[in-house]
Parts: sequence; C-alpha cells; structure tokens
Amino acid sequence: MAKIKRICTFLLRLIAFGTTLAAAIVMATSHETTSLFAVSFEAKYTYTPAFKYFVIANAIASVYGFLVLFLPSDSLLWRLVVAMDAVLAMLLTSSISAALAIAQVGKKGNSHAGWLPICGQVSKYCNQVTGALAAGFVGIITYAILLLYAVHTVLNPLLVQKT
Repeated sequence: MAKIKRICTFLLRLIAFGTTLAAAIVMATSHETTSLFAVSFEAKYTYTPAFKYFVIANAIASVYGFLVLFLPSDSLLWRLVVAMDAVLAMLLTSSISAALAIAQVGKKGNSHAGWLPICGQVSKYCNQVTGALAAGFVGIITYAILLLYAVHTVLNPLLVQKT
C-alpha cells in the first residue's frame, strides 16, 4: 500500500511539474504581430506585468517540482515540502488570477475604461494565452491535491488511533 501511495504521489508531482513547465513555456512563447489600417502592432506576454508574473510563478513551481521529484521518501525535508506546497499553491493561484483578469480585458475589452478587445486582431496570441492558462489551472489543481495529501500524510501520526 505504501508503494502505491509513493507512486501516486510521484505521478502527481510529475504532472504538477509538467503542467507548470508547459504553462510557463507556452506563455513565454506567445507573441503575434498584426497590421490594422497600415499600422503594425505586436502582442507579447512581456508587455503585460501580470503575464510576466504568471511566467515567473510557473517557472518557480517547475523548478521546485523538479527538485522534489528527487527527494528521498524517508527524508525529513518532507515536512518542509508541506509548507512549500502551500506557498506554491498560493503563488500559482495569485498569478493565474492576475493573468485571467488581463486575459478577460484582452478578450472582452472594457467599455467603461475605453479599452477595446484585441483577440479579434491577434487570435493566435490569445489562443496561446488560453492554452497557458488552462495548463496553469491543471497545475494549481494538482498542487492543491498534493497539498491535501501531504497535510494528511504529515498529520496522520498525530491522529489518535483506535486500538
């Protein structure tokens, strides 16, 4: 039973690593140039601080996820992993929230502020951002599951066992 739990945890951590890495790469490579009425403009993730924050947060989560994959199962550092999983879950949640807010403005615009939607002109860019956000969501969900499992595993010896 313990071996199955370790395999499931390893697979979840591998999924978390893969999705956060994919989210960072897809967002970092999102750019498109288009012309509108003989005026050329470019859409890149670096033009938006929220998208840069999203890339940085997912890159940090990817590096952390990669390092934790090689942590021995009998190490005392697993108690620190519980705290780091909580920090990363919050970091990823805040980064995707900020990125989603900007993506919504890019897709729908804001008539009150006079901001026009841009996704009609740069659809490839918007599709890449959508893909990065989807991968980011899978990463957040995976880290939330890992956090719940880690809390359960660490606190399990403290629970009163019936004999």
